[in-house]
Amino acid sequence: MKLRDFLLLALLTLGALLVQGYHPWAEDAALYLPGVEKILHPELFPFNAQFFESHAHLTLFPNFIAASVRMSHLPLEVVVFFWQVTSIFLFLLACLQLISRCFPDEKARWAGVGLIAALLTLPVAGTALYILDQYLNPRNLVAFAAIFAVVKVIDRKYLQAALFLAFAAAIHPLMSVFVLSYCVVLLCIEQFDLRYASLACLLPFGISFDPPPPAYHPVALSHSYFYLLRWQWYEWLGAIAPLAILWWFSRIALSRQLRNLDRLCRALIVYELVYLVTAVVLSIPARFESLARLQPMRSLYLLYVLFFLFAGGLLGEYVLKNRVWRWVVLFVPICAGMFLAQRDLFPASAHVEWPGVASKNQWVQAFQWIRASTPSDAIFALDPWYMRIPGEDENGFEAIAQRSMLADGVKASGAVSMFPAMADEWLRQMQAQSGWSKFRPQDFRRLQAQYGVSWVVLQQPGIAGLDCPYRNVAVLVCKVD
Repeated sequence: MKLRDFLLLALLTLGALLVQGYHPWAEDAALYLPGVEKILHPELFPFNAQFFESHAHLTLFPNFIAASVRMSHLPLEVVVFFWQVTSIFLFLLACLQLISRCFPDEKARWAGVGLIAALLTLPVAGTALYILDQYLNPRNLVAFAAIFAVVKVIDRKYLQAALFLAFAAAIHPLMSVFVLSYCVVLLCIEQFDLRYASLACLLPFGISFDPPPPAYHPVALSHSYFYLLRWQWYEWLGAIAPLAILWWFSRIALSRQLRNLDRLCRALIVYELVYLVTAVVLSIPARFESLARLQPMRSLYLLYVLFFLFAGGLLGEYVLKNRVWRWVVLFVPICAGMFLAQRDLFPASAHVEWPGVASKNQWVQAFQWIRASTPSDAIFALDPWYMRIPGEDENGFEAIAQRSMLADGVKASGAVSMFPAMADEWLRQMQAQSGWSKFRPQDFRRLQAQYGVSWVVLQQPGIAGLDCPYRNVAVLVCKVD
């Protein structure tokens, strides 16, 4: 790589981070980081670890991050930040390499990469995914491996493509299957015909599951993104409109002799049409409920990355050109809009939560006090919907506090949606916490008798009759005697 390209990518990485923000313990980090912490400190989480270990057992992500901590001798939060920034840089590098195979014009290449960098937190239709999350998780690491694999297929370096696909499969098995099927479609379009390309997309669906327990049904229905027929009209538009635009891109590519661009666009259309039909079939919950968790519409993730990469390239070549003011008019509003959207999502937290800097979020402060001041085998109870309380900003209790807790209705239910065998136990714990807002000390003592709960986290003003050694303007941490 040229030094100039490296410096430009480094600047784009910094810019992307500042637009996207960074929230290391938020959303799905609540599922993945406790697995890392459990490897580093096996004495943690003696209760309910199954709700995050279910994901950890299918990926080498926790082992990879834990090994990074041990080898570097750095705190976990520093290592996680390092890999977040590195994943952004490598993702943008992979995008630059791919678009370089499609456009000879340097302006087009950098416009494509710049557009992707500005849109990292763009929602991918109704899939509950972003292009790249604001926190480290397996999808972020798979993202750059996926694009590198496509690059190697275009270059006909199939062994290198296989190595990237193997890395992706080790980190995130489900997302890697989508990349594999797209790579096979590319090969089939080049070597055979569309019939074989269509069959390639069915690779992930040669899998059968045992019937889920009855308790699984309400959990599955609460995750509407599993079922395409339950999407909103604008989510359908986000799934279908790119296909028509990709066909237009293909026509432009043919007329301009951009052979690789044409091939990639045609392959994306075939790839997504097959997954679209599959998703419609699997959206019939009564018959295919256990298969719907394969989430075929998450195939849109790869489509969105390539779609906006190519859209930026075409804009750079035919619209932006050498006119600086056009670049400003395009990118400043996009970056400002994405920045403001992220501030609206995490209003009670710093936009970039730098490692080593004290959090301003009241809930995070309480969770950090718990980590420093309570026994490692303590079991906590919180409002089962605490991650949706205004001001909490979807920060994961277990990831920050490093303490066990009763099952919640957000992340534990997400684990159950993928692993139905846990549904009965999840439902029992949720029922035990039913009516949380009206709980009194005797209800907490009931949880203590049932599950060994020794501490509770409450919203202000709390409940009379409890010993609460920590409190701030939003939260109290109280003992259960």
